[in-house]
Amino acid sequence: MLTAMILLPLAAAALVLLIGDDGRARVITLVTTLILLGMGVLLWAGFDSSTAAFQFTERHDLFGGVFSWHVGIDGISLVLILLSVFLMPLCILAGWESVKTRVPEYLAAFLVMESLMIGVFAALDIFLFYIVFEAGLIPMYLIIGVWGGQRRIYASYKFFLYTLLGSVLMLLGMIWMVREAGTTDIPALMAHDFPKTAQTWLWLAFFASFAVKMPMWPVHTWLPDAHVEAPTAGSMILAGVLLKMGGYGFIRFSLPMFPEASVELMWLVFALSMVAVVYTSLVALAQADMKKLIAYSSVAHMAFVTGGLFALNTRGIEGAMVVMISHGLVSAALFFCVGVIYDRLHTREIARYGGLSGNMPRYAVFFLLFTMASIALPGTSGFVGEFLSLMGMFEASSTVAVVMTTGIILGAGYMLWLYARVAFGRLVHEDVRLMPDLKLREWAVMMPLAASVLLLGVHPGPVMEPLKAPVQSLVARLSQAQPPATRVVRPMAEADGQKGGPA
Repeated sequence: MLTAMILLPLAAAALVLLIGDDGRARVITLVTTLILLGMGVLLWAGFDSSTAAFQFTERHDLFGGVFSWHVGIDGISLVLILLSVFLMPLCILAGWESVKTRVPEYLAAFLVMESLMIGVFAALDIFLFYIVFEAGLIPMYLIIGVWGGQRRIYASYKFFLYTLLGSVLMLLGMIWMVREAGTTDIPALMAHDFPKTAQTWLWLAFFASFAVKMPMWPVHTWLPDAHVEAPTAGSMILAGVLLKMGGYGFIRFSLPMFPEASVELMWLVFALSMVAVVYTSLVALAQADMKKLIAYSSVAHMAFVTGGLFALNTRGIEGAMVVMISHGLVSAALFFCVGVIYDRLHTREIARYGGLSGNMPRYAVFFLLFTMASIALPGTSGFVGEFLSLMGMFEASSTVAVVMTTGIILGAGYMLWLYARVAFGRLVHEDVRLMPDLKLREWAVMMPLAASVLLLGVHPGPVMEPLKAPVQSLVARLSQAQPPATRVVRPMAEADGQKGGPA
């Protein structure tokens, strides 16, 4: 199943390029992404949430056993694959009319990127992971550089160089790990006890890659440029899935493979996360471009992910995962909201709008819902993840939790300020007054995103259930990295028992 999901979009990309017809290329791409969504649902239906073991595994040794085609998923991989296959058909619909040049190549780039995204979350061989992890840069580089805005060349080079250079150290670390452990299998490496001194250097090598990919402050500066110059669908998939590869890397590599280093260096991640959530929120308040504001808000939200992950407890890690899923949905929706009005007026300047709730009331309702989800309003997906993440951080350090909470307050400030200036007030500009409300295609994108945000907000169980077993296994691994007298990493069940009941 997983191999088919990885190879199908590659075959569709080749077909689209061979046909070369814009109309048929769009249909083939959309049908392929919908088939992959159906396959993702089948994965979910056949997944056993009671175990932390990898499922749907398949292995074939390649090149004399240097590395292997070894794929499989646990609950963490499952939810991220589901996020990827859910967002991709919406991205194809988002660019259905706005992209008019080199359409087959544009669609082929998205299909290749979907194949590589699934490959990242399914890879169980460390070198296979590295190949698909880095190859994912290429289609995104092309999407920004060919179909982006005026400064697209600068933004695409900056995106590519930042993320590629950050991964060179990781590759060196991988080679050393394989020589030390004698295997390229990720499950075996997750259980291997590397020397404590080596763990610190390996942790820093992997951190150099994953911190850029997230992105964390201060290596975040490539993200606003990439988002501003990327086409709408490119921004949607970049914020929706590609940023989550950094968080996935922390969960799959840094925490289980280097538990002692993770415990010792959690203060570094906390410090960077606290600076990020305050600094980038203040920077977002000063933005005049809608895309840049949402891009900086993504950096602030990713700080909740890193803070939750390195709280090193069940609530924090589960919360970080839900924040990733929620942010994937909400940020994609917000970038699409910007794209809807950009297609009509061809400007992202906030000052050019105002009063859209008068002539675009349906658009204004969707935009309001996604704004509320971004600031973690109860009943939306944003609340579930950030609440759990903050609980985990509070258990690790109350000071960190208090500082991170300011991110929610500042987030409410810049998002409500954005919404007020775009949707409320008087219709001053005549060209804004003439903008029509949502089209059928735009409804088809908005409705699934809105339903997902609300469903995850009121009933997160279906998403959280597959996460429980692998997260508890990870926390148990981390708890062994500390002596009992100083142990702060505790399974949630134990923590709840000491506090008198479940949260």
